Order: sequence, then C-alpha cells, then structure tokens
Amino acid sequence: MEDASAGDPVTGSGAPSSSGRAAEARRLLAALGPAAGTDLDERSGRQARAAAGTGLDRLAELARRLLDAEVAQVVILSEVQTVVASAGSAPRMLGAGPLDERLCARVLLEDGPVRLDVAAESSGSHLAVPLRTGGHVVGALCVSVPAPRRWSERDVALLEELAGPVVAELELGALVATYEDDRLVWQVAVDAGGVGAFDWDLVTGELRWDDRLLDLFGLDRDGFAGTIEAFRASVHPEDRARVEAALGAAIDSCGTFESEYRIQLPSGHTRWVDARGQAVAGADGSAVRLLGAAHDSTARRDGDARVARVLESMPTAFYQLDADWRFAYVNGEAERLLAATRDSLIGRVVWDRFPAAVGGSFEEHYRRAVETGEPVAFEAYYPAPLDGWYEVRAWPSPDGLAVYFLDITDRRRAHDRLQEGAEQTQLLSDVSASLATTLDTEEAVRRLPQLIAPRVADWSIVTLLTEPAGVGTTAARPWRTNLRDAGHWHHDPVKRALVTVYASTRLRALSDSAPLARAATGQQPVIHRTDATQALLGSLAPGPARDAISALAPRSGAFIPLRARGRVVGLLSAFREEDREPFTDEDVALLLDLGNRAGLAIDNTRLFGLQRDLAEGLQRSMLTAPPAIDHLEVAVRYAPAAVAARVGGDWYDAFRQQDGATVVVIGDVIGHDVAAAAAMGQARTLLRGIAATTGAGPAAVLRDLEGAMRLLEVDVLATALVARLDRPDAGVPGPTRLRWSNAGHLDPVVVHPDGRVETLAPAVRDPLLGLGEGPGRTEQEVLLAPGSTVVLYTDGLVERRGEHLDAGLARLAEAVRELAAEDLTLGELCDRLLARLVPSGAADDIALVAVRLGSDGDEGDVVGAAPDGGSRDRR
Repeated sequence: MEDASAGDPVTGSGAPSSSGRAAEARRLLAALGPAAGTDLDERSGRQARAAAGTGLDRLAELARRLLDAEVAQVVILSEVQTVVASAGSAPRMLGAGPLDERLCARVLLEDGPVRLDVAAESSGSHLAVPLRTGGHVVGALCVSVPAPRRWSERDVALLEELAGPVVAELELGALVATYEDDRLVWQVAVDAGGVGAFDWDLVTGELRWDDRLLDLFGLDRDGFAGTIEAFRASVHPEDRARVEAALGAAIDSCGTFESEYRIQLPSGHTRWVDARGQAVAGADGSAVRLLGAAHDSTARRDGDARVARVLESMPTAFYQLDADWRFAYVNGEAERLLAATRDSLIGRVVWDRFPAAVGGSFEEHYRRAVETGEPVAFEAYYPAPLDGWYEVRAWPSPDGLAVYFLDITDRRRAHDRLQEGAEQTQLLSDVSASLATTLDTEEAVRRLPQLIAPRVADWSIVTLLTEPAGVGTTAARPWRTNLRDAGHWHHDPVKRALVTVYASTRLRALSDSAPLARAATGQQPVIHRTDATQALLGSLAPGPARDAISALAPRSGAFIPLRARGRVVGLLSAFREEDREPFTDEDVALLLDLGNRAGLAIDNTRLFGLQRDLAEGLQRSMLTAPPAIDHLEVAVRYAPAAVAARVGGDWYDAFRQQDGATVVVIGDVIGHDVAAAAAMGQARTLLRGIAATTGAGPAAVLRDLEGAMRLLEVDVLATALVARLDRPDAGVPGPTRLRWSNAGHLDPVVVHPDGRVETLAPAVRDPLLGLGEGPGRTEQEVLLAPGSTVVLYTDGLVERRGEHLDAGLARLAEAVRELAAEDLTLGELCDRLLARLVPSGAADDIALVAVRLGSDGDEGDVVGAAPDGGSRDRR
C-alpha cells in the first residue's frame, strides 16, 4: 500500500494517494517496456516511444490537429508522471518525472477536465482530461497552445472522446504484453520438460508432429511421412501391440490415451517415451482427432532399474508398504534385520506381522507420516525376538510408505555407557564441589547422602569413626563404640522416617558379623548384590532397627570405607531397592571413588576443626578480659571471621595506669592469618607495657610504641586508637575527660545521656603505625557527662564488599541510637550491635569495646568477653 500519511504530491493538502490507482498505472507502464518510467533523458524517451509503439503517437497527433493545438501528450500518473506519447512542435521529453502542480497531474485533484484559458506569462493555455481504467484515474490526455485561448465545451468533449481510444490502446498493449509473457513461460516450461506435441486427424489420417517430437524420435521433417504407419514403424516390436491397443481404446471411447513404450531410433538405440493424449469428438460424437504430447522417460526408467539394483546391494534395510499397510517390497538387508524372508512378508500387513509395533513409536510415526504427508525420522526399540534399537526414516508417497532403517543397537548401548560415564563424572564433580565448600564436618556428612540418592543408591547412611584408624590396623576400641551414624537420606520422602529409625538404632542392634562391622574392622568394602535384606536381618537383634529394615527391604547393599591420608575416617552404607538393578562392579568402583573423595573432605573438616581449636586457644590467651574499674563499665567482644581460622589481627585492651586513669585501646594489624595475630600480640604487649610504665597520654604512648617497634624491628603495619579517661576527683561531681589519639583507625562513637549520638572525628588524621617517621602524633580531648557511652570498633563491624564505608558508618550510628533508647546493659548493647550489623557471621574479624561512665559514688561493672564472642560479667 502507499503511505496514507503522505500528503497529495500536487497540492500537499494531506489527501492520501490511491494505492489502487497507482497499481493500475504501474500495470500500464509495465506493458510499455522497462524504459517507460525510468528517467527524463532523450535516450529513455526513445526507449519508451519504441515500447509504446506508434498507436499512442497517432492518437496524440490526432488530438493536436482536431483541437488545433501546438502540443499534445499522453501522460501516465503513478507515483511519478510519465510522458509515454507526444505530438507537436515542442521538444519531445518522454520519460518519468515527479508529480507537481503542472496541468496533467492536476486531473488527480479535479477528477475531471482541467482548463487553463489565460496564459500565465509565456506558458500558454492548456486543456487536460483524465484517462480512466478499472475505476481509477491513471493518466491524462493533454493539449497546449502558446497563446491565450478559452477552451469550449466542444473542445473538452472532443478531447474526452479521444481519451477512450487512448485508454483502449494502453489496455491493448498491456494485454499483448501479458499474452506474450504467458506464451514465453509456457514455451520455457515445454522446452525444459522436453515435451513434444502431436495431432492425429482421424478423418484424413494425417499425423502432425512438432519439431520437439520429431527430435525425440530421431527424425527430421523430411524423414517423417506424417502417417500413423510411420509412427508404428518407430515403436519397439515388443511394445507395438500394447500401444495400438491403448490408441484403439482411446478412439473407441473418445477418451484419454496413456502409454509408456520403447521406440527404435534410426541410430539403432532404444528410447523410452511416455505419451498422453485426448480424443476429440466430432458432430456425431465419434472421435475425429487425437491430440497429445510425449516426453523422453528413458532416464526415469533407467533410474528405476538402477534404484532396484541399489536397494538390493545397499547395506541399509528398506521396505515399501502400500496404502493398506502391506509389505510391497523388501530388500535383502531388511530380510536379515527382520529375521524373515521376503516371501513371508510380501502381502502381509505390517501390524499383523510385527504386533509389538502396535501402539508404540513405530505405529505413531508411520501413521503421522501418512496423515501429514511429511517424512519422519526417529529411533525406537523393538523387543524380542528382534531385541534391538533401530534408526528409522519413513517417506510417504501416493503409493504408501517407504521405510529405511538401520540396526543401531551397538551404538545405542555404547552411547548409554558413555552417558553413564558422563553422569558418574558429573556426580563425582558435584560431590567434590559440594563437600569442598564446607569446613564443617556435620554439614559435609549431611550433604553426602543427598548427593548420591537417587543417582547411585536409593538411600544411604554415613558413619564417622570417632578415632580414625590407619589402613591395615584395627581400631583400639571395639568397632561399635568407635562409630557414630552422622547422616542419612532416602530419595523417597515417605521412607525417610524409616531410615531415620534405622540409622538411630542400628549400631546397638548389629552383631559382630554384620556387614558394617566387617567393613569397619576389615577396612575393605563389603557388597551384598541381591541378598542385602537377608544379610541385615540375620545380623540385627529384634527391635526397631530390624523392623525398619523389614519395611525398607533393600535388594542390594554396599558398605564402603571412607579413606583419607592413609586412614579410614568413616563408612558409607548404600542401598538399592527391589525395583532397581543390583550394584554392578562399575557401581562399586564409583562408590569407592566417592568414598575416597568424601573421606578426604571429611578429614579436611576434622583437621580444620583442630586448627580452629588451636587458634581459639591462641586468641583466648591474647585477648583477655578487662580489669574491674570504679565508676566505669567496660564490655569487650571479639567475633572471628566465619570462614577463616578464627584468628586475626584485630585486638582490644583496657587497663589502668599508675595515676588511676583508664586506658582503652582498639587496633587492627593488617592481615588475616596467624602471622597477623602474632604481630598483633607483639604490638598489644608493647603498647600495654609502655602505657603502664610511663603513664603517658595517648599521643605519647603511640609515639613511643612506634619507636619501640622500629628499634625492635617489629615489622607491623596497623591502625590503633588509644583513649584515656580521667575521672573527676573523688567526691567532686563533674564530667569525665576523654583524651584520645588515632593512628589511622575508625572514629569512636559516643552516646550522650540525652540519646544524642556523636562521632568523635579528629581535626587532623594521623597516619597508620609502621609507616615510618612522620610529623608526630596528635591528641584530641572532650568532656563526657556521667552516663555517656563510648563505642570503639574495628572495620569488620561496618565494612561490606561493594559498599562505600560511609554507608556502614551511617548504619552503625543508627543502630547505636536505636539500641541506646532500649535501656540495655552494656553487654546487651554489644551483643545486639553484633547481631544487627553482622547477622550472618563476620566476613572479617571484629573487635568491639564499649565504655559507659557511671555517676559519682557508683561502683562500676565490668563485662568481659571470651574470644568466641561469649560474655561474662564481673562485678
């Protein structure tokens, strides 16, 4: 369709162009030749004139003379205006140009004659009438004179009379062009098919052949006598009677003639011809003519013979079913694969001969191919006696269904083995990946049974040795007391309760001859492929475990030692039920591989637990509880990183100096390992010693600490904040003076008695410890009212991956503000802060110190902390 949003090309008024009108105009232009609408140059004009012929030019000349005009033109109006004929003294400008406000194009707007009677400047006077066809204005017949002229109604009527012949000439040209196109298409089709035509006049006996048929019979015009006898002489003697019978039947019935026969060429060669014809009746109803055509079918005939030879010799099985599903052809390979001779198959219905195909993939695909007319391809299994997998391709045709098939049983079984191997590899990968992501023994044991069911077993139990035994040795204690069933799973939710009962009661009920006992003491796998239930019932004392096994009734059982680093660390008991094949040698090998991987993972969690306990002891020795201090309440917390070895470089300290002032310290040595913890211990000890012996203020303590570290070659890079609280003189009410010095650490937070939260930011920030000589350490000072709370912390409390630190600091301030309003003890405040800000465990070490100022005359409470984050109050 044309774009209806575009305005009319002449006026720009917004009226859409007619797609039907443009299509009609383009149809007429196409009949005038490819050059009729291309461009405006002289050559294109000549090409358009030649294509249009002289008829339109004669009509244009007639219009010019009858109306005594200087120029006459025939214009076609499509998306452009194309002058296709012209007469008169003006230069001929045939070809295409844009639609504009010129006279001829305005007939589209007026939908009728257009007259310009008075000359505008020197353009002359003009008259145009529309050319209509198919209900549309497709062009205009225009005349012009150079002088002013008033066009009469007679002039308009005369030009409209001439418009009719112009349209007729255009339509005739289009009709001739269409006819010529159809004739050329027909001729191309005939030539491509090699078809020759014949006409046999039954009254005169004359037989006319076209050149194509003469060439088909190897004759020329002079060599063909033009009689039916000449035709009979060319037909192969063995086919002559059959062809004459077919001709006679067509003539007698005044019907059709069809025959395929051989002819003998003058060269002595033989050719197959496929002929079709139709008898034509005369006035009395008897045949008077036989018209028809013939083509060379030798290639197809030879192809059919070759196909038959190929079908018999090819290694692919083939058979043809007719429209009634009966075997019509079976090649030798199909006989072999179907284990039947062709004599026993030809004429039999496929569903009767192979009943197992009914209702399965074979029938489904065969019937779909016939119903849809589309070929199908599929793989399917046929049971005994064939007992094989087949790759089948079936093509429907008017004659029935052609079926090719291959025996792919060996390939399918190899694929199944490959698939099983891939699944086993994936299982091993899943087990390794899942167990490697946890360092918790109980979690590892819980995951393992769920990973192997139902891929290897229907249900399983994982047993841990409380004291791992070296391979080839016997555990020091009796096997029963050295085992603990730590995890179990059944893939069927209905049966999980039975497995839970069995796993929780079996160790006490098993005898020393039980499969589990033999696997534990012998440290070798014990397999019961088909008699697992009998073996277990025979080794279980009456009770819940025996009842559970009776209900579970496993068919196959495997008891696999879990080995790691030369020791057995546990046992895997895996079971399959009656509806599943028993464990094969490949399954046992897979279970052994799983056992080795699981054993290593479990042993890793055990070693990590030992390392964690050692780290906790080290941490406990370095992070001590603060001393009891009058008029102050101090709470400390330490939360180790959840995924590390529970030891790091964060530390706190609180102690009194000789003059009675209280010193509170928070710090963080760069690093997250045992080396960082050791460096932290050195820095903490040096700082405590310097502060206790010198009684110096925070800035001096940090300066002396840095000097001592350089002198003693303690290579530490750390942040630290040292705060000193000087209480008022005894019996004199007033605020407590807080002085602090900050070496690159996070700023402390103060909660004032009125609930206001303030961050104590320094005027000048000092560098970290360990960066070398600097400008010195500065000190800040603030007075705090009784009841104020000071919170010091390390970055693990506020930092989050991918988040700006300011967001964490704002979150801390908000949490402190809300919790301070709940009238919590200082220890509860610390615990609630940790739970709120790190709810899923710390990604980094966290040290936390909170100090609350008491009123004059109060005895301060001190709340200490164990390294694992637990608290204890000291009065």
